[in-house]
Amino acid sequence: GQITVGEFDSNIEIDEGSMTATISAGASYGQICTELYQRGYALHNLASLPHISVAGAIATATHGSGVTNGNLGSAVSAIEFIDANGELHSLSRKEHQDLGAGVITHLGCLGVITRLTLDLKPKYQVAQQVFLNLPVSNLLDNFMEVMSGGYSVSLFTDYQLDTVNQVWVKSKEEGNIGIGDNYYGAVPADRDVHPIIEISAENCTKQLGVAGPWYDRLPHFRMDFTPSSGKELQSEFFVPAKHAVEAFEFISSLKEQLKPVLMISEIRSIAADDQWMSPFYKQDSIAFHFTWEQDREGVEKVLPIIQNGLEPYGVKPHWGKVFTIAPEKIQSLYPNLSKFKMAVEEFDPNGKFRNEFVNALFY
Repeated sequence: GQITVGEFDSNIEIDEGSMTATISAGASYGQICTELYQRGYALHNLASLPHISVAGAIATATHGSGVTNGNLGSAVSAIEFIDANGELHSLSRKEHQDLGAGVITHLGCLGVITRLTLDLKPKYQVAQQVFLNLPVSNLLDNFMEVMSGGYSVSLFTDYQLDTVNQVWVKSKEEGNIGIGDNYYGAVPADRDVHPIIEISAENCTKQLGVAGPWYDRLPHFRMDFTPSSGKELQSEFFVPAKHAVEAFEFISSLKEQLKPVLMISEIRSIAADDQWMSPFYKQDSIAFHFTWEQDREGVEKVLPIIQNGLEPYGVKPHWGKVFTIAPEKIQSLYPNLSKFKMAVEEFDPNGKFRNEFVNALFY
């Protein structure tokens, strides 16, 4: 079964002294962002879609992008939950040392998350500009420079050509920005575009260097757009930033295998964090995200090829997306797994909140 806290009161309690906001765990980013902005505040980062719940995003270390931006859970300073015995707990980074940070990526195992406290920043403006046809050779020669060219940078590619299809550069600026008419050899789009160029951009956030509120530029898609149905097949793999070029070159070598099943791939950077079960624990990382065609059989054929090729670089999968890496390999990548399991067993000794996925991976 599933438990939803979506009907909880979504009031935001802001503590101006500590620059934090305490929210109901069922709130979505879309629900809280406009109010935060109106009251003069912002979050450090957002994912591509603003429709996801805050508690759901942090459970799997979901992320936005940016070489200095940690995953969305990096903003969590305290987490409140009801354990398997119905007892209410609150763990904070300040008062509970590494446990407070360690269980933020909780994989749904702690209990029912009820409230979260998020660190805030003063509100800011962001402008985004999209560039087309980045030569792959220029990317490989300047990988981290390309990824560092804005507050948040995303590459979109299908790996079929010697160019990267699109570069989305989101800059933290006041007023319109002018990155120029060239971004490492990529040329600016002359209209708003969708990550898949053939699709209408009507649901995408504003581009062409026009500044707007942080919450209306950091996501790729607009808040008033109804997102996809959830039937999509997606995978995402993370490698240490130092291996980004080798990983890109390997994935590009699979263009023939990818062509029938890949819709688009997004490449992003994520800064290291301190969460035990985060794929980015003490490791600056590059994400390779894959949006697949509705062909599960075809996807399951290509996944092992990708995973095996990236294994020498310590590849980790996104917890909430499709992967087939063996449990023993997953376990070997998380040095704090035993501490996480001890914490889970303290609050849920009988595994009431564990599911088949978690039991298969860790038990």
